[in-house]
Amino acid sequence: MRVGLGFDLHRLVEGRPLILGGVAVPSSKGLQGHSDADVVLHALTDALLGAAGLPDIGTIFPDTDPIYKDRESAYFVKEALRLLKEKGLRPWQVDVVLVLERPKIAPFREKIRSNLAWLLGIPEERVGFKAKTTEGLGWGEEAAAAWVTVVLKDGA
Repeated sequence: MRVGLGFDLHRLVEGRPLILGGVAVPSSKGLQGHSDADVVLHALTDALLGAAGLPDIGTIFPDTDPIYKDRESAYFVKEALRLLKEKGLRPWQVDVVLVLERPKIAPFREKIRSNLAWLLGIPEERVGFKAKTTEGLGWGEEAAAAWVTVVLKDGA
């Protein structure tokens, strides 16, 4: 087995959709970035790549390349999974912590969890997903962040 840890953070801005774990979440603000800026899927991509001993998301999919402009972040996850398969690895389990003050994520929790399981091709029981706030103590009003841990197993 191999374990990987991914992290991502993006600023909240007006005029962008809020996409988290591949799910559109109604909000007056979205995440700023070159792609759709989905912090959950970006952190997941980095965790997958790291567990496989591969370079990070910014190295493989640089934000200086116009091909990735406004791209859905599921693309990065799928490409990471393709690279894992080439190495004889597959995802076994994932655990996600999302930090965001608003909007409340509870109504979207199961949809995000289900989408993560589908993207990874694993049962939902192996997907952990928690949403936390900063309790009004800091950047939670200005940005969203995600930490993701993955476990990979041999056998593509």
